Amino acid sequence: MEVIIRIPTPLRTLTGGQEAVKVSGGTVREVVDNLESAHPGMRDRLLDAKGVRRFVNIYVGEEDIRFLDGLDTTLADGQEISIVPAIAGGR
Repeated sequence: MEVIIRIPTPLRTLTGGQEAVKVSGGTVREVVDNLESAHPGMRDRLLDAKGVRRFVNIYVGEEDIRFLDGLDTTLADGQEISIVPAIAGGR
């Protein structure tokens, strides 16, 4: 099955400037693996040894995968995944 991944601006250098890419996979983990194959360097930006990096959020539809089954969250064909880097700021 194929899903659409929304790529945030800071990571578009890895996707040749594309704001969305289509990748196959039945779980978020498989999608990240296939995303890495198509766009090397992406996995290191999204994951660390513990899973999803602390300052990265991955959403399936409107749901953060941290509140679903994490990287093992199952996906349906055509579903949309959004990668959202956390934003910090202030004084």
